[in-house]
Amino acid sequence: MLEEARRRTAALQGRMAEAGIERAVITDESSIAYLAGFWGYLGVEFGRPTLLLVPVEGAPTVITPLMEADMVAAMTWVEDVRPWEDAGPRGWPAVLGEALGGAPAALAVEKPSLPAPVRNLLDAAYPETRLDDVAPLIGALRRIKSPLEVDVMRQAGRIAGAMMRAAHESLEEGRPEFESALAVIDAGTRAAAGFLTDRGWERFVSPMIHNLQILQSGEDVAMVHRRAGVRRYRRGDPVYFCFCNMAQFKQYKLGFDRLFHIGQPDDEAAAVQQAAIDAQQAAVAAIRPGVAAEDVAEAADAVYRARGLASGYRTGRSIGVAYLEAPELKPGDRTILQPGMTFAVDGGVSVDGRLAGRIGDSVVVTEDGCDYLTDYPREILTAGRG
Repeated sequence: MLEEARRRTAALQGRMAEAGIERAVITDESSIAYLAGFWGYLGVEFGRPTLLLVPVEGAPTVITPLMEADMVAAMTWVEDVRPWEDAGPRGWPAVLGEALGGAPAALAVEKPSLPAPVRNLLDAAYPETRLDDVAPLIGALRRIKSPLEVDVMRQAGRIAGAMMRAAHESLEEGRPEFESALAVIDAGTRAAAGFLTDRGWERFVSPMIHNLQILQSGEDVAMVHRRAGVRRYRRGDPVYFCFCNMAQFKQYKLGFDRLFHIGQPDDEAAAVQQAAIDAQQAAVAAIRPGVAAEDVAEAADAVYRARGLASGYRTGRSIGVAYLEAPELKPGDRTILQPGMTFAVDGGVSVDGRLAGRIGDSVVVTEDGCDYLTDYPREILTAGRG
């Protein structure tokens, strides 16, 4: 993984040279993981920025909090790791100033995600420096996944499959929602641990599945992104699980969701869920090189229209080291799909705030179509006895 990260940085430097960018300051955590191979656990929201300085030629520099410097140095291929201190004259602005060596005429940053503390510092300390945007160059690199990246995402898919089986098996009348969340965390963590060793770079990869479980059940099924609570399942309940903030491995994120019913759903609920399944399958069938992203969304939307339904959700989004990358499968995105792109195809539909149809999988675009990265039955799913 680290050698690949080194090659990505070299590729970025080549694109910087073409764009006339002399130096970039990378602040987005997913971009730093992508280029330098490391990540931290206390980020800028704790007032602790980590910066990756990439010159158009030569070696990059990492600027990181002192308390994480030893771990960062062991995780990354970058040799120049400079710690900064919480108190005294060696704060991160001073270390950044030393690394820059004076006020540059221009500096490239990731404008859409530039943290406010960094932006404020640059504006105050370097008012004459022109800030260019390096985010499009990094985004273009991240758009096409390498075989190694796809292999990691396939492992993440197998972990997600174990999580979904545990979710399914947890469903029974009278059981509280949080018990399902605990079952998911346990199953995913054990599955992830099976792919890891305690040697080299992998010893820094935690198998722990975390974040709050997205779960909606019963009358709350249409409340998208509700979290698991203490509500107990009842006979006839729909129960929706989304793993879009939990299905990840080695920093690679997937989209994966399913809707279950405790017992058989009524005809109306079954029809809505079948519409979601059919729309997703139409979208997946449309994914292949040369197709525009918005045309994939149209394939799904056509199914909803034919059923008298309207979905206000996008049909999918690109995935990778971030939860949301580009392009997106939605109207207006004319990006042409290419082999190696990866997507969560996870649209859905809500009806009057009381019914929902939901299903989501992750796929990789191949030379002649796409392959699933996640797998669980794509049909109306029931749980419980009877």
